[in-house]
Amino acid sequence: MNGWELPTSIEIGGVLRRINADYRDILDVITRLNEQTSEAMYVCLCLFYEEMERISEDLYGEAVEKMLDFINCGEPQDSTPHPKVIDWEQDRQMIISDINKVAGCEVRSLKFCHWWTFIAWFNGIGDGQLATVVSIREKLRKGKKLDDWEKSFYRDNRSKVDLKSHYTDADDLQLSKWLGGGQQCPTERS
Repeated sequence: MNGWELPTSIEIGGVLRRINADYRDILDVITRLNEQTSEAMYVCLCLFYEEMERISEDLYGEAVEKMLDFINCGEPQDSTPHPKVIDWEQDRQMIISDINKVAGCEVRSLKFCHWWTFIAWFNGIGDGQLATVVSIREKLRKGKKLDDWEKSFYRDNRSKVDLKSHYTDADDLQLSKWLGGGQQCPTERS
C-alpha cells in the first residue's frame, strides 16, 4: 500500500485477497471493532475480506494487521495511545455534512467511495461545526478554559460535544491483548 493507488486487494499469506474498500464497509468494521470480542473481530474480517472463508485460521493475525493498516490508509501505526476526540457514529451527521462540502457532492449517494478517498476528504475538512466540537472536546479534556462563545456553544450543544461511552478502557486493553499488543484500535486514532 503506497498511498498513490487505491487498493482493492491485500496480500495475505502470499495470496492477493479482494477486500471491501467502500467507506461504508470500513465504518461498519470500525463500529464492530468497538464490540471488543473475538467473535466481533471475526465478523470484521468477514466484512472486510470478500472471501474470508478461503483464509486459513493460522493467517488471521496477519489478516487483522493488514485490515488495520488499510483502515489507517497505509500510514504507520502510532503505538502511543491517543484520547478519543471523534466518534464515527455519534458525529456522523457533522462528518458527512463537512465531507459533502469538501467533496462537492452528496457522498452517501455514490455507489462506491474508496475508504482512502473518504478519509482524504475527511482530512480536508476545515472550519465548521465538527472542528468546533472537536476543539471544545480537546479543551475540556485538557482542562483549558473555554472562550465565552465556546461556553455558549457547549451549553446549547452538550449532547454533540460530550462523547458517549461505548466501551471501557478494560475493553480496549482486551482488544489490544487479542491483537498481540502491537495494534491500536482505529477508533482511538480518530
